[in-house]
Amino acid sequence: MNRRHPLRHAHADRNAIQEAPDTPQTRAPEYRLAFADEDFLCREELRPVRLQLELLKPEMHLDALGINSTIVLFGGARIPRPAEKDKARTKTLAELSHFYEEAREFSRLMTLKSIEQDGRENVIVTGGGPGVMEAGNRGAVDAGGRSIGLSIVLPHEQAPNEYVTPELCFNFHYFAIRKMHFLMRAKAICVFPGGFGTLDELFEALTLIQTGRMQPVPVLLFGRAFWEGIINWDTLADAGTISAEDLDLFSFVDSAVEAMDIIDTWQEMPAREVIPGR
Repeated sequence: MNRRHPLRHAHADRNAIQEAPDTPQTRAPEYRLAFADEDFLCREELRPVRLQLELLKPEMHLDALGINSTIVLFGGARIPRPAEKDKARTKTLAELSHFYEEAREFSRLMTLKSIEQDGRENVIVTGGGPGVMEAGNRGAVDAGGRSIGLSIVLPHEQAPNEYVTPELCFNFHYFAIRKMHFLMRAKAICVFPGGFGTLDELFEALTLIQTGRMQPVPVLLFGRAFWEGIINWDTLADAGTISAEDLDLFSFVDSAVEAMDIIDTWQEMPAREVIPGR
């Protein structure tokens, strides 16, 4: 919100400091304005402030751009493009490469739907990296629309994929705040094969829905064979560590069209007030 007020703007003081005389006093780090002192902001005691800033910056920007809802794509950074599957480090990764195209096509179809709603609803959001994330952002470009990338600083990834809309590309230090932003506007969550990060994102979303902390949305697991191969869902229910009703919190799909059908026919429902089996 751009609102005029009589107080001097922080930008003015930050710029004025650049013109201050060069003296031992002005060169001292203690003289820096607190909000313009990166060394100060990175101190251990300032972690709560940094957490708040990472929560506020994307939220305020997305609000300003009028983006009301998103469709989340989670999935592995190591899933190769089909044209590059021969370079995959394992046979299984090569076999999973077709999910790159399914993610791309799903994103294309969903972005076409978003464009019909002035690009304010159902905007694709990914983690901004390679693999399935790249495919999601790429599909939005195929449709002529925009998409969000929520990147995070990692040792082996130095830049977001080239298909993220530049003004919708955010960078994070804290995984927890990044995951909050994935879910704060989510109208559906699509989860493609992936590793620890994908599993973490999936189970956080399922836990929030299971415990009534989040309104139910379609949670679509692409690739039944993959997901049933790495997680024995029925064993969890048989053991009683989850309830049988919890298995209804997600659906398996194998194609972009199947996923679109489920999302299009989804009936909204309130958050749970009780946890089944408790």
